[in-house]
Amino acid sequence: MVAIAISLSGCQTLPLPSTLIESTAVTIKLSGWGASPTEQKLLKEVLQDFEKQHPRIKVKYEQISDQYMDVIKTRLVGEAAPDVFYLDTLEAPFLMSQNVLEPLDNFITPEFDLADFQQTLLSSFKYQERIYGLPKDYSTLALFYNKKAFAEKGLETPPTTWDELRSYSKQLTGEPQPDGRIHQYGFGEIPELARQAYKIKAFGGQIVDDKDYAAFASEAGLKGLQLTIDQYQKDRSSAQKSDVGTNSPSEMFGQGKVAMVIEGNWAIPYLSETFPTLEFATAEVPTINDKKNTMVFTVAYVMNKQAQHKAQAWELISYLTGKEGMQKWTGTGFALPSRQSVALNLGYDQDPLRSALVAGVDYATPWQVGKYPAAIMNNFDNQFVSAMLGQQPLKQAIERSQFVANQQIKAME
Repeated sequence: MVAIAISLSGCQTLPLPSTLIESTAVTIKLSGWGASPTEQKLLKEVLQDFEKQHPRIKVKYEQISDQYMDVIKTRLVGEAAPDVFYLDTLEAPFLMSQNVLEPLDNFITPEFDLADFQQTLLSSFKYQERIYGLPKDYSTLALFYNKKAFAEKGLETPPTTWDELRSYSKQLTGEPQPDGRIHQYGFGEIPELARQAYKIKAFGGQIVDDKDYAAFASEAGLKGLQLTIDQYQKDRSSAQKSDVGTNSPSEMFGQGKVAMVIEGNWAIPYLSETFPTLEFATAEVPTINDKKNTMVFTVAYVMNKQAQHKAQAWELISYLTGKEGMQKWTGTGFALPSRQSVALNLGYDQDPLRSALVAGVDYATPWQVGKYPAAIMNNFDNQFVSAMLGQQPLKQAIERSQFVANQQIKAME
């Protein structure tokens, strides 16, 4: 992705006098990406609550359904971006480095209670010791397992180590049918870097170096990735969604095509609604190399540096990420609150299905791979799938993907 060649002048709009605010209604434009009707309905309700408490501020919400980041970047260049918008942690390093976001440090007061945020999440939106975004929610990954399938094999507890997971996976994989098909695999594999990064880190590998170049092809990184290859090729106890004719890991699990899968909090409402008779449970991701690890995905509200009404834009951000707004937003359980006090109030640390997800945030690897994520992610994903399918050796595939990614990054710098 071509870097935004800008030095947008930082329009430092002074806060309006309180008397003027009281007599003038201000409209703040908020943009986010497409989501489920349930999520959209909830966001509308939260925004209505904000407007009731702030009668002089109106919020105009725009849903960008396709190519979200391309649209945002184009509008930032054209000085037509929204005042406040969603920013995924994956895209944050690039935008934070481009002088297009307003630092929030000067708006944050002690009463806002910044320390209440999970620091793993907050740190993803810090750049050069300044805060550019406040995380609205998050999800880690956890092991989802089919309780009925476990019971049929006499498996009473979930696996706690990756060796145990592989052993369970073999036991849970059915015998091939006459046509060669397997009715149920033990484990559903997702080969994307977003689901493999914690395996790379388990042996001391890294995804990018301190200059934002791809660095996943180290011996340590390959050792972690070999676990996936061995389970898929040697054990033949794992399958990816395309192997079993499904569109997502959650669907693969819900249909009973796999007995275990590593998924996020978003899978819970999907499985409960789409497969209401499915009996499943969750557990923390099994340890690898005696280390706990998982991934964490988060999204923040950020402010456009060109926003004309920054004081009001901050009022919106502070409400949506404050204790009251966040509790309304995450109270239904489709997202986990980034504030520790809200999670405690909602009891998610004791929730049978969500406690494993909450526990993982303290040791999770944030889904962030430097300023040029597309080059790194796309090259890895393409080559790693090729290695899984046995089309080339793992080392060759990963070294090739790292080399091409870094050539592309050099061309963008």
